[in-house]
Amino acid sequence: MSPITRRSLFALAGAGALAAGLGWRAWRSGGTGGSESGNGSDALEDFWALELPTPGGAGMALRSLRGRPLVVNFWATWCPPCVKEMPELDRFVHEFGGQGWQVLGVAIDQAGPVQTFLKQTPVSFPIVLAGNEGLSWVRRLGNPAGGLPFSVQFGADGLAVRRKLGSTTFDELAGWTQTG
Repeated sequence: MSPITRRSLFALAGAGALAAGLGWRAWRSGGTGGSESGNGSDALEDFWALELPTPGGAGMALRSLRGRPLVVNFWATWCPPCVKEMPELDRFVHEFGGQGWQVLGVAIDQAGPVQTFLKQTPVSFPIVLAGNEGLSWVRRLGNPAGGLPFSVQFGADGLAVRRKLGSTTFDELAGWTQTG
């Protein structure tokens, strides 16, 4: 390989690493600033304007959850870490619901599997269905990889305060109440 080609490859690799690092830093700090950002006004306004079906078929307007702190958890029945954290989320809402905290589960799934799951593992917080479209919301709210589970903490003002890719625990969620 010629020295010019080798230098070009190193320069491209360095630029790619820099871009990846900056992207990771922006994601960890709460967004990248544009309309795809977790606190970008377009993404948030679009999110709060959603009305999604529940597993029973009724519609739920997400704007009805504004005004109090909220943890939105994107999950799926086919995702083992998602299933594992559901009791943790339920415990959280039992312990902190009296202090105004809410939890919303957004299933990246269809009604049938979610209904079956909820019969076996009932939760006391609302669940809505987003199907595959939910993955675009995961990305727009600050998780460019689209991985699950993914949680977003919103303040009473409706702005994203914190994001978490991967499963949560009761203790971690309880800690969120101290800073949000």
